[in-house]
Amino acid sequence: MEHLTLETFKEKVFDYEKNKEWKFEGDKPAIIDFYANWCAPCKMVAPILEELAQEYDGKLDIYKVNTEEQQELAGMFGIQSIPSILFVPKDAQPQMAMGALPKETFKKTIEDVLNVN
Repeated sequence: MEHLTLETFKEKVFDYEKNKEWKFEGDKPAIIDFYANWCAPCKMVAPILEELAQEYDGKLDIYKVNTEEQQELAGMFGIQSIPSILFVPKDAQPQMAMGALPKETFKKTIEDVLNVN
């Protein structure tokens, strides 16, 4: 699972300096986990994302953004509480979910929002 910086975020997800409107740069749907090391619910989500990364290997990308280190990215998405999970479909607007989601909710959202089975 890759940790994104400002630079890699612009390459792989959204180059907000170039584009005003949302334009996804990735070649497959993505999940972005906005987290911090001190956040207990974030620690509950981490192993679930590891499992999903294996289960959906090659079908979607899972990225992590450390909100402490990447404050500009966190600010751009208006992250108020963590974890915040951004589901990014290939050809539609991304959707944000708040809090530590159970694995079944992730799987349902991956199917419904990202159209990945």
